[in-house]
This record gives sequence, C-alpha cells and structure tokens, in this order.
Amino acid sequence: MPRFLLDFYICFYYSVRMLNGIKIYSSDALWRHILSEMGATVFTTPDDADVNFDALGLAGPVSALAIQTAIQNALDGDIHIIHDIVGHNVHLPVIQARIIIMLHKSGGMSGAELRAALGYSPSATTHAVDTAIYQLRRTFGRDFIINDNGVYRIGRV
Repeated sequence: MPRFLLDFYICFYYSVRMLNGIKIYSSDALWRHILSEMGATVFTTPDDADVNFDALGLAGPVSALAIQTAIQNALDGDIHIIHDIVGHNVHLPVIQARIIIMLHKSGGMSGAELRAALGYSPSATTHAVDTAIYQLRRTFGRDFIINDNGVYRIGRV
C-alpha cells in the first residue's frame, strides 16, 4: 500500500471515532455521505445539527483530518458558554457540555426534548441524560440545573 494511502486510512480511521455523536448539517448529498461514513449523525436541515458543515467553507480535496479539525473548531466555539455560566474553564464529558449549551441556548427543555436533542428517542428508557444531569448537579450544586414543571433550565452555580 502506498504511504499516502496508508496515511489517509490511518487519518480516516481516527476521524471516524472523532465524529461519533456529532450532529452535522450539509446540503450536499456527497458530503452527507462522507460525514456519515466518518461516524457523524447527518441532518438534511440545519435546525437540529450541532455544526453547519456548509458554513465551514471547506472546498476541493480535503483530508479527513482537516474535516475533523474544522468540525471540532466549530464545536469549540460553544465552549465559552460553559465558561460564562460556571465562571471558569472546566473539562466535561461531551453529554454534560451539550446539556449545558442546549439548555442555555433554548432557555429550557423538557426531558423528552432534551433526550431528542441529544440523539436519543424522546420515549427512550435510557438514563444517560438523567445521570448526566445528576452529575452536573453534583459538580456545580443542586440548583445548577432546575426542573420547573417538567422543564429543565440552567439555575445558579
């Protein structure tokens, strides 16, 4: 196998792992296919996506690593929201960070809406979201995420 193909394969292999769980919008069918192959959840409308791939401005031949880097940079733009809310830099698991960002941007979401936004079925019996909320409350205080008549909101730190 030529070295450049081996490099691309290695880069592609690790990129697949890096895009798992990321919701991406693209208007182009070919890009949707490529992003899906890289492990991303791809949407045909931008409303439910974490990243608008079209807005990244990638064109022409581009490596899998460049795609992954551009997407990660787009996601990192929301990290300042967490810093502004908690008052300092903090490293959180992806699901916890996404919960904070979604609740902040939306102003509040029901449990079913939050599960759906995170990629779970609204009627799923998984406790991943409940566990993440519990861990956030344990880390930042009981009043960090409040449940007001079935709607989760960011409270106080």
